[in-house]
Amino acid sequence: MHTSENTNPALAVAAAAEHCLEIAATWLAWDGRPIVTDGENVWTPAKAARRIQDHLIDHLAEVEALLAGDVPDPSPWQGRAVTLDSDWARFTESDLSEARARWPRLARSYVNRYATASGEWDVPRTPNWTLREIAEHVSEITWYAEQVGRLRFGDSAEIR
Repeated sequence: MHTSENTNPALAVAAAAEHCLEIAATWLAWDGRPIVTDGENVWTPAKAARRIQDHLIDHLAEVEALLAGDVPDPSPWQGRAVTLDSDWARFTESDLSEARARWPRLARSYVNRYATASGEWDVPRTPNWTLREIAEHVSEITWYAEQVGRLRFGDSAEIR
């Protein structure tokens, strides 16, 4: 999502987090079977939730480092190709409640931080992206939620 020059680019991050929550609200119906996308990536609701949250945290740390004039630490997170044992856990009402508490707060941190750095959204930060480019990238977190998709009770696992 490309934002206009004067619109806080992090608003797209906040919208993406809300969209992810809408999809995640259906994950209580997960039947425990993996969802395979692209013939190789295994997804579960817990894995998608982990990737959404990790992505929000990782790039917020990158933004903070760049604004401080520091070199961002390389990401230590496990990527989407890795499915952790904990990713196989049921996605419960408590997990959804935690996501509803965390994801909007993290997204709001982007909005607030970008508001305080409004003159710096498009400053080149080679070899890193600009702040606008980072926000546009982070707003793609919906991709993780879409790998699991919207579930309904009674649906069977499917290959997408």
